Amino acid sequence: IEATTKYFLTQAAASTLLLFSSMINAWFTGQWDITQLTYPPSCLLLTTAIAIKLGLTPFHFWFPEVLQGSSLTTALLLSTLMKLPPTTILLLTSHSLSPTLLTTMSMMSIALGGWMGLNQTQTRKILAFSSISHLGWMTMIIIYNPKLTLLTFYMYTLMTTSIFLTLSTTNTLKLSTLMTSWTKTPTLNTTLMITLLSLAGLPPLTGFLPKWLIIQELTKQEMTTTATIAALLSLLGLFFYLR
Repeated sequence: IEATTKYFLTQAAASTLLLFSSMINAWFTGQWDITQLTYPPSCLLLTTAIAIKLGLTPFHFWFPEVLQGSSLTTALLLSTLMKLPPTTILLLTSHSLSPTLLTTMSMMSIALGGWMGLNQTQTRKILAFSSISHLGWMTMIIIYNPKLTLLTFYMYTLMTTSIFLTLSTTNTLKLSTLMTSWTKTPTLNTTLMITLLSLAGLPPLTGFLPKWLIIQELTKQEMTTTATIAALLSLLGLFFYLR
């Protein structure tokens, strides 16, 4: 019940902000089309609303809590399917949003996803912070190459689904349970290990592909510093997956 209430209140507030931003835009420009936001405050409000909906830093606080309070199947739905509608809105409006703001938020998300995941023992919380970190990668590239965002999202969904379903099969909620579950299902645990490393973005596994393409695209946009910092910060994520 607590998780439901937290989720409902957060999403309701974000939806209200979204409507508010389009209303302000309509008030000042006479244009109801959300894809043509020209008034800066409404762009800012829209970015905030989407960030709250997705759980981007600094609006990420609800996400790990909600995931921790729900079952593995619900957590899977929240981490994958429920991210699709806000991502779609972000894709539609990305050309009119502030690149600096989006890049800052995404860098913060990658950093926070890595740092906060380090000292967690609950698998759902670790996966929540991993989700925040992946969302950072997605929002970073959305202005420059929206197709890459979708690719990252699909890859992330695929890998997270397999991880959640594996955890659900072995009924693993804590890391300590994961340590002992390999005796019961050795093959499944080996697959889980490889999938986790793929989610961490370790070459030559599939999860490395979107990161590689994003770093390449950022370099093309002459954002080498951003690409370097993002790549270094994702090492934090790799550390807790290895653990």
